[in-house]
Amino acid sequence: MTPRTNCPCGLPTPYDNCCGRYHSGTAAAPTAEALMRSRYSAFVRLDAPYLLRSWHPRTRPAEPLELDPGMRWTGLEILGTSGGSAFHSAGTVTFRASYRGGAIHERSRFERVDGAWVYVDGEFLDQPDYGARMSSS
Repeated sequence: MTPRTNCPCGLPTPYDNCCGRYHSGTAAAPTAEALMRSRYSAFVRLDAPYLLRSWHPRTRPAEPLELDPGMRWTGLEILGTSGGSAFHSAGTVTFRASYRGGAIHERSRFERVDGAWVYVDGEFLDQPDYGARMSSS
């Protein structure tokens, strides 16, 4: 991905100025939605270390993440948010993440740990059969 390529998260911003800042550790996601977008981008880019770093310590998997390099993510749609701003300590993001052959519809929960937003867990909404391929966002 070149610096001018738009970020996989769907915002019309170059990756390096968007989720790339969070992935590299030069900036922290300021909202739960920004963290959700950065985690989607990390799935697209197969960045398992970032996914683990941005996962709440109490729900983070003990095993290494095994991301499927054959998975082709095709888009992210944010359907709704609740809380998750600079003024909140928790929030939810409801989204649809599309991939070649289907989509995941999930409501994810986020909390702040030491001031930083982290992913807690998610609830699949009208989920077909994708759960076997990925534990969560």
